[in-house]
Amino acid sequence: METLSGKIAAVTGGTRGIGRAIAERLLREGARVAICGHSAESTKRAVKEMTPLGRIFGYPADIAQAGQVKDFFEAIDAEYSGLDILVNNAGAGVFRKVADMTLEDWHRNIDINLSGAFYCSREALTRFLKRGGGCVVNISSLAGKNAFTGGAAYNASKAGLNLFAEALMLDHRHDNVRVCSILPGSVDTQFGGDSARRPADQSWMIAPEDVAEAVAMVLRMPARTMVSSIEMRPAKPQK
Repeated sequence: METLSGKIAAVTGGTRGIGRAIAERLLREGARVAICGHSAESTKRAVKEMTPLGRIFGYPADIAQAGQVKDFFEAIDAEYSGLDILVNNAGAGVFRKVADMTLEDWHRNIDINLSGAFYCSREALTRFLKRGGGCVVNISSLAGKNAFTGGAAYNASKAGLNLFAEALMLDHRHDNVRVCSILPGSVDTQFGGDSARRPADQSWMIAPEDVAEAVAMVLRMPARTMVSSIEMRPAKPQK
């Protein structure tokens, strides 16, 4: 298995939830980590809390904005002078039936979940190609394969992300770039809704740390092998 010690990793949406768990796991593996968050306050707080785990850098950026993505990656250049790993984790979920959906609702899903991943991947690739290779891990969702009512925009964004990842892999596998999509089901985070609507017992859900474990496993695979996708489901969902 490969070692992640000394690798440089960027994790979008790394201040909480799945992204936070991934950043912490990569730090424990010995990687140097850069995270971005939507606000300067949340990013600064997350960096302070994770600093005991290893070398971490934070930068506030809205990945739906290509200019802010560019600034984030230039900040990584200044801090670490390179990049080996990109984890496209930042995401949004606005859930409404199509007839009730506003243009803003649609764009919030598509611009963050799909366009944001493209913006970040494009920036990462310019750095990977100079470095001789790299890894992109996209945190997608089973919602990219299974539609549900109220999920049209979210379903479309994650389905698009899955095919984007496949095409990205085909474009750059011979540049030593590995690409993986991780598709979790129900994860125990505050993503996508009011906590009051969540079930009282979340113990059956996937833990963010479980997704982080899958990311670490993918990244540690020998360079000759690429894990293209992983589907993750709660072992015993509510009946």
